[in-house]
Amino acid sequence: MPVGTSRGRRVYIDWARGLAVLLMIEAHTADAWTRAADRHSVAFARVLVLGGFAAPLFLWLAGIGVALSAARLARTGGARGAVVSAICRRGLEIFILAFLFRLQAFIVTPGSYPVTIFRVDILNVMGPAIVAAGLVWTAGPSTRALVLWYGTIAAAIALLTPIVRTAAIVDVLPLWFQWYLKPAGDLTAFTLLPWAGFVFAGAACGVMLATADNTRAERRVQFVFAIAGVVLIALGQFLSRRSSIYDQSQFWTSSPTWFAIRTGILMTAVAVLHAISEIASHWNLAWQSLERFGRSSLFVYWIHVELVYGYATWPLHHRLPLWGTLVACAAFAVLMYGAIIFRDRIVDNWRTRSRSRAPQTATA
Repeated sequence: MPVGTSRGRRVYIDWARGLAVLLMIEAHTADAWTRAADRHSVAFARVLVLGGFAAPLFLWLAGIGVALSAARLARTGGARGAVVSAICRRGLEIFILAFLFRLQAFIVTPGSYPVTIFRVDILNVMGPAIVAAGLVWTAGPSTRALVLWYGTIAAAIALLTPIVRTAAIVDVLPLWFQWYLKPAGDLTAFTLLPWAGFVFAGAACGVMLATADNTRAERRVQFVFAIAGVVLIALGQFLSRRSSIYDQSQFWTSSPTWFAIRTGILMTAVAVLHAISEIASHWNLAWQSLERFGRSSLFVYWIHVELVYGYATWPLHHRLPLWGTLVACAAFAVLMYGAIIFRDRIVDNWRTRSRSRAPQTATA
């Protein structure tokens, strides 16, 4: 088992997901609670850029999860069709959850329009992307072929984004399909292009990770991630200073160079977390709070958005200075951790009661 694993899990991946949770909370609280006077400062812009890494990190880790899950199911004797079916089913579940989440928001926070139930958010992108990544998994007869397939699709999505967003043919599609391809104001927090590309980029990395069955192999893969990440960052920085090949392209939204830079940063950051996990394992140290955040990422996502943007924190909306927002963000993160502990205790108590009833039922 590779170093940094716990009960079959790679702890540093849970750490990465936990870090994404904290970045998500930071981005949403900064957006919802910071006053107008501080929104034009350099510090606020940097806070938003940092928080903006939450979404690509979530999507990239989802891609890694697709590849690792597929490899694990295949190793346990699962047929190729059964593996793909399991992955696609998970993607569809996430896609359905996206609409349930918006329906909850519509009910809990009255005043919005019913059309917001169909707003395209991160789960609307993650679900279909996981389904597509699962289907692509059948096309690769080898590890090298799968990495090539996933990497090529990720690059193609990034390169096509500026073209699709300005293509006239998109306007012919039904309106709700258009929302998945190009921004439509408040109705699209995310679009399939370029965001789905992070899932495929993560799947390419996950395929490589799935081949690492010991500590040394895991180190080699992470070293490759770190080197490739630095190359992608440097290449993206270099190309961003050159003339664009597109008629219309925005660096912060649709540019392939920004996609490359973010992917490189994600790969490098996870390689660093892996190195930290090895050091922590050597000294018998644990980062349980961050790991717990990572394992409860969907739960935190589900409850925190309405708390941040809804009536519960209405007195804070657009009223805090930036430093006050950061303090409130830290307090809110502690509150979310308390909610995780509370939920886990309820679940543990329910499981204990279920196990205690089982022998009685069998005796009867």
